[in-house]
Amino acid sequence: MYEIKRKALLANNIKLFEIFAPEIARKAQAGQFVIVRQHEKAERIPLTIADFDRNQGTITIIFQEVGRSTIDLGQLKKGDYILDFVGPLGKESEISKYGRVVCIGGGVGVAPLYPIAKRLHGEGNYIVSVIGARSRGDLIWEEKMRAVSDALYITTDDGSYGEKGFVTDILKRIIGSEEIDAVIAIGPLVMMEAVSEITRPHGIKTVVSLNPIMLDGTGMCGACRVQIGQETKFACVDGPEFDGHLVDWDNAKRRAKMFLQEEKIALEVLRYNCSEGGAHACQKNK
Repeated sequence: MYEIKRKALLANNIKLFEIFAPEIARKAQAGQFVIVRQHEKAERIPLTIADFDRNQGTITIIFQEVGRSTIDLGQLKKGDYILDFVGPLGKESEISKYGRVVCIGGGVGVAPLYPIAKRLHGEGNYIVSVIGARSRGDLIWEEKMRAVSDALYITTDDGSYGEKGFVTDILKRIIGSEEIDAVIAIGPLVMMEAVSEITRPHGIKTVVSLNPIMLDGTGMCGACRVQIGQETKFACVDGPEFDGHLVDWDNAKRRAKMFLQEEKIALEVLRYNCSEGGAHACQKNK
């Protein structure tokens, strides 16, 4: 059982947990992830490690409540326990002295981007960070990203904070005015695909972090397979980071939608339990 040592609401439906998991904290590296299972009948959820503290023995995870499992997880409080917390899984980020690196985070993708940018900055790279969200109320970790960046740009879709537009708008401008040695992008699939297509004609090294449907996290079930160039890879053991120019984005987006109907049904059941007719059953979710 893994105790929640701290809980915080970072933005609209985006929550942070610090979990006491000293063995994982001792080995965790930037770019790796954990698999969380709240209780025996809960779904296994892969979440990229947002931060870790080896001295305190804690792992920080950040997630957005978008489906039944993340909504249920978000109801836990400080002092509550999680049944399964497995990791660190996946390969750590490739940290090198590239030179000038653009780190791009969209939405919750800013959370796993932070430890990577921190490590790259520590290696002496010049870090230009671009973080975006739908609106100001959805933006997370601005100050933490500013602390590990030499330059920081912020965009919001609605223009409520920073520049109105998308992170890709800033990327195009940067490429047009500066020499870029590498780009790291983490966020929605469509965002990472757009970033990869912008950097492709310039031959800029582009790394993306994929978070497909995943079950066991050991490469045995095959649920997280992705097409990278001419090869089939498993995100849990071969990733989660891949060359953005080699990802089959159409395949990745298609596989991400495989269980949309089941998720819709699960949410409808939750809403029913929280209606007047099921108010008693809903109490455990509040």
